[in-house]
Amino acid sequence: MADIVFRNVTKRHGATIAVDDASFTVNDNEFFCFFGPPLSGKSTMLRLVLGLETPDSGEILIGGSPVNTMSPAERNVAMVFQNLALFPHMSARDNVRFPLVERRVAEAEIEKRVADVAAKLHIGHILRKPPAQLSGGERQRVAIARALVRDPNAYLMDDPISALDARLREETRVELKRIQRELGKTLIYVTHDQEEAMSVADRIAILENGRIRQIGAPAEIYDRPASTYVARLLGSPMMNILKSLRGEGGVEAAEGAIRI
Repeated sequence: MADIVFRNVTKRHGATIAVDDASFTVNDNEFFCFFGPPLSGKSTMLRLVLGLETPDSGEILIGGSPVNTMSPAERNVAMVFQNLALFPHMSARDNVRFPLVERRVAEAEIEKRVADVAAKLHIGHILRKPPAQLSGGERQRVAIARALVRDPNAYLMDDPISALDARLREETRVELKRIQRELGKTLIYVTHDQEEAMSVADRIAILENGRIRQIGAPAEIYDRPASTYVARLLGSPMMNILKSLRGEGGVEAAEGAIRI
């Protein structure tokens, strides 16, 4: 089991509240997505799960065990950072192998796992190259492969495919969904792209200024937004918000009034 639970978690950066009294559960084997505008607290949520940030108050549990005082290594979660964090002096293959080498996995098993994940992400032809010789999209796929090659409690991904072109981004998010289902692992995914969130997530958490405004399945949130904030955030083109003209027999639109 690798369910992830936040209980009244708050994190401050000086006077700024990055996460504000968050309570929710990410279920085992769920593709869970944090979605919101920049500075809404998405990446801080991931860093709290990973252990790079410590809550000022509240409790985080992974698989039923409190992890507030655990180091990132003890939590056994794999992270794909927004800045990728590849080792520049290593080849793409050695970057992918690194987590397994550190855990002293047998060489034959390392080679098998690297070959499997390279085939899934279509990076076999670039494994000999160092990161400096790869495109931005290729570096992102190598970083994703380095996370997938492990067998962690959960995968955390911070906007991992933003550098890919539109066609490859669509293909990769479908692959990520398929791989997550095959692995049977919890995956928490951060994105600012609503199409991405709606197409891959089992459930989405909508964030605003560190607070969770709504959690639900994509269709549920789209059909029944909990607030005008959520309604404006989802939909392309943006949903129309109409104000009622009480007592005047009509509703007011952005331009003029619609009489009923």
